[in-house]
Amino acid sequence: MDIQERLTAFAMLGASWVMWLLVALSVVVLAIVLERAYYLFVSRDDIAGLKRDLIDRLRIGDTLGTEKRLAESKSWEARIALAGLNAAEDGAASAEEQMTGEAGLAKLAMERNLAFIGTVGNNAPFVGLLGTVIGIIQAFHELDTSGGQVSAGLMGRVGEALVATAIGLLVALPAVAAFNYFTRVIRARVARGNALGASVLAYLKSTRFSTSPVDVPLAGE
Repeated sequence: MDIQERLTAFAMLGASWVMWLLVALSVVVLAIVLERAYYLFVSRDDIAGLKRDLIDRLRIGDTLGTEKRLAESKSWEARIALAGLNAAEDGAASAEEQMTGEAGLAKLAMERNLAFIGTVGNNAPFVGLLGTVIGIIQAFHELDTSGGQVSAGLMGRVGEALVATAIGLLVALPAVAAFNYFTRVIRARVARGNALGASVLAYLKSTRFSTSPVDVPLAGE
């Protein structure tokens, strides 16, 4: 049996399994979307208010109060700033490195499983197209079997092929939209976290860890 005969035999299995695969993928995507939406919802905070509190406390040198306020927040933005504040004793440069690392961890945590959504969104139309190709092959086989006469079986095969394409698009469009939405939300939250961290870093550089000029004795003194 040559490769063409093998492919034809495979196509004769029908396109139904392709459509069931797309349905299964859509269920998994929906589960991930709901889980990520819940995760991002419960880990949010009033970042504008948090930044005001942070700046007000740092202006009076209340680092302990600032750490407590940041620790009370469930947001990743607060964790980024807190990482820098916890490394304050090691200097501003060390605090900046800690915040950079925490921002990377925050991004990874918030992006968990989003790659799967993006993959499904990009490839679901091609899976649907595979079902369409299989359906067309079956339609030609049905046409050959009926001696060139249009039959109900032929129309059913053509309809199955078109449905596979439609399901592929229906799965892909929401997946792409969800992926783009979550990507924008995560990018914004990391940016807000970096903004909080910048406030901490400015405090460390200008106040607590500022160095006084060394008095150099003048000649003759």
